[in-house]
Amino acid sequence: MVELLDSAFQPKLVIGRQLLDTLSRRLRSRYTGRVDARQTIGRMAEDAAARLLTHAGLRVVERNARSALGEIDLVCRDGDAWVFVEVKCRQARWGDGPAAAVTWLKRRRLIRLAQAYLRWRGGPTARCRFDVVAVTVDGDRVLEVRHLPAAFDGSDA
Repeated sequence: MVELLDSAFQPKLVIGRQLLDTLSRRLRSRYTGRVDARQTIGRMAEDAAARLLTHAGLRVVERNARSALGEIDLVCRDGDAWVFVEVKCRQARWGDGPAAAVTWLKRRRLIRLAQAYLRWRGGPTARCRFDVVAVTVDGDRVLEVRHLPAAFDGSDA
């Protein structure tokens, strides 16, 4: 619960206890150098994906390309084509495959991010494709890394 109160022209922010605890925990981890376990696993998955793609002959151009619209995990080149890669990581005990987590909304977001990236870097007529790298982990071990080239096309936007 977040509420803005205005008493005697003195704005006050009233924050629910659970939200305050969450914000406090995030700030402590950010400024004390502690890294969230999810971030560590995510970084490990992206490293494994980058190694796999490099081994497959792609050149990693950029990692975690950020814009106001969001973030692209990996931007690669495969010859003259731009390759926009979504890295999905799942724990083995969850049962579902990582690629199943790339929903229609996620695909649409990635397509729009890629369009903005191409306007900035590649030109509007550049060839591109959208790949998914599915990483399955068990604790702090990578069990499987699968590359799904051309996992979806740009018609989803």
